[in-house]
Amino acid sequence: MRQDKDQDHGQGQSQDQGQHERQDQDQQPDPDARWLAPVMHVAFFLLLGASLARFLLRHPGEARTPWIIALSITLALLYVLGPVLGPAAPGAARPTPRRLFWLGRVVAVWMVLVVLAPSFAWCAVPLFYTGLRTLPSRAALVLVGLLTVFVVTAQLQLSRGGFDPNLVLAPPAVAAVATAFFVHMQRQAARQRALIDDLIRTRRELAATERREGTLAERQRLSMEIHDTLAQGLSSQQMLLQAAERQWDADPATARRHVRTAESIAERNLAEARRFVHDLAPADLAEGGSLEEALRMLAARESAAFRVDGTPVAALPDRVQSALLRIAQGALANVREHANAQAAALTLTYLGDQVVLDIADDGTGFGPDDVPSASPGVRGHGLPAMRARARQLGGTLTIESAPGEGTVLSAAIPLEPQP
Repeated sequence: MRQDKDQDHGQGQSQDQGQHERQDQDQQPDPDARWLAPVMHVAFFLLLGASLARFLLRHPGEARTPWIIALSITLALLYVLGPVLGPAAPGAARPTPRRLFWLGRVVAVWMVLVVLAPSFAWCAVPLFYTGLRTLPSRAALVLVGLLTVFVVTAQLQLSRGGFDPNLVLAPPAVAAVATAFFVHMQRQAARQRALIDDLIRTRRELAATERREGTLAERQRLSMEIHDTLAQGLSSQQMLLQAAERQWDADPATARRHVRTAESIAERNLAEARRFVHDLAPADLAEGGSLEEALRMLAARESAAFRVDGTPVAALPDRVQSALLRIAQGALANVREHANAQAAALTLTYLGDQVVLDIADDGTGFGPDDVPSASPGVRGHGLPAMRARARQLGGTLTIESAPGEGTVLSAAIPLEPQP
């Protein structure tokens, strides 16, 4: 129940984060518009200036000249006001009234200029872009059509040598190419935004999955650490204190010895808990400095024999040392609590490409069907935890036992080749 709540909370946070990311993305300008918009703005002012210069050179001193100059300046100022009103949202269903009013004034002033001086029709292409960026698709196409008709009419007015097919066909062709290019850019930008949304969503789901898997793996690691340290220690203390209580009146010396042993186990458990909180190595490794010394100390406390076979590896990885020590602790705890053994022995063997730890006892043993499996309780969790530790390092855990013949547990961990 708690895990489901944590997952739902994490998913809710991921969804909120995804919504914020999409909102931020929508508010960011179109990457293509970052270079296309400045190009169109520069082209507009160049065409406007060229049209005004052409008119002044060919029609100097005419009565309409002041009007042409004033309208050109007005059109330039109006065009500059466009960015002040805020960037247009590509494909927006409803442009803001201010932008509609601004676009209407720009088009109106341009049309008046074209009526007075048809050469200003060259400014139509940047206006195509402005209309397509400001209006919805259908309204923008209607505006492009009207501007194209107006351009064709203006070009026919400039014609002095009779009907010229280029003046009728060239403007629609240019308008079609420009419109197709702009529409293609908008659709490509929309596809890119959709792809980015999918990537963000996939990344968010992957992150959530990794967090859940990491949480489960950490919980499994914590359960194994607690079982092999605190739980085993508390179980030993309970057995010793119960034994001391039974013998307190009949054999006080033995009872006190049990209490002192329980006190020693409690002290070591306290050290393990502190190191566990700080995520340090097991206490025996920290004190002994090597796996051999840590296993020798553990064997001495559990009244077990210990020996080393083969040539020890100088730089045994810390993870391997910790895993083998935890496996030895769990195995000897099982021997103490369940095997009824008279003797136990630890053997650490170096075989070059792997290290093997054997834990043998002469206890009651058990059959194949009696091997405990993982369960929610503490008991029965030891062997699966040992297998998980060995498997995490690419190793194996094997058990040889039979009723009345004792048990041999063997953990083999592969080692990387030494240079």
